[in-house]
Amino acid sequence: MALIRRLNANSADFSQQLDALLAWESVSDSAVLTAVHDIISDVVARGDEAVMEYTQRFDGLSVSGMSELELSVDELQAALERIDPAQRQALEQAAERIRRYAEQQKMPSWQFEDEHGSLLGQKVTPLDRAGLYVPGGKASYPSSVLMNAIPAKVAGVAELIMVVPTPQGERNDMVLAAAAIAGVDRVFTVGGAQAIAALAYGTQTIPAVDKITGPGNIFVATAKRQVFGKVGIDMIAGPSEILVVCDGKTDPDWIAMDLFSQAEHDEDAQAILISHDAASRSRRSQRRAAAAHTRARTHCAAIPQ
Repeated sequence: MALIRRLNANSADFSQQLDALLAWESVSDSAVLTAVHDIISDVVARGDEAVMEYTQRFDGLSVSGMSELELSVDELQAALERIDPAQRQALEQAAERIRRYAEQQKMPSWQFEDEHGSLLGQKVTPLDRAGLYVPGGKASYPSSVLMNAIPAKVAGVAELIMVVPTPQGERNDMVLAAAAIAGVDRVFTVGGAQAIAALAYGTQTIPAVDKITGPGNIFVATAKRQVFGKVGIDMIAGPSEILVVCDGKTDPDWIAMDLFSQAEHDEDAQAILISHDAASRSRRSQRRAAAAHTRARTHCAAIPQ
């Protein structure tokens, strides 16, 4: 069970405690930076062999060749057929809504000739290949597949390569079903910094991409930072944070779900609740938030008296 830290605004050291909490920043950890650098360098040097070794070390998957780490289109379709019909309907409805929105975002090419006879304009060209990282370890997000793959397809990206870890060989059918719905071209069951390195530099089996998108843990985020420049990235995301201010009159279940929305992402997520009502509903809200999710690093309630 995750412990909830309670800070009291009347405490003499309240400001110092709050500053220390908010100043925490794991992506600057030198050990992580070094580990990720070494993994990337190894993948660049040894390609598939390094990817397979790291997959065995971190995901417990021992394979004799990269073909065992690639899922076929038939396997993605089979996952789509296995999921509950209501879940399939939800994925397909979400996919259609994302597609309709992405269609409105498309930027057209245009040109015109000015009064001097100069031809001016803007040429919008889709990328040849994009890489999508999808979490698949402690948490799995089919939404990440849809929200990254569908806009790329709408934009006209020619090929979409997805990487998703499957620790101990455990596959998430919802994630694979989402890949089938979104039209992902190739899927490899690798994750971590080694997957980012493979997408950025290419291996004998995994093709190099032009841009990498999608969320991940601290090692994935750090790897994306290190390969930026060789390849485009969407952003360096995380750890997730949320701050909820409550007057004690809001349904505690709503507050708990708001906190949960970010706490579910990672042990390093911060979900913070601020309320002047220390006696009643804010306390219930904290208990429910903790019960809803036990993996977040901190649920913090700053309680002014």
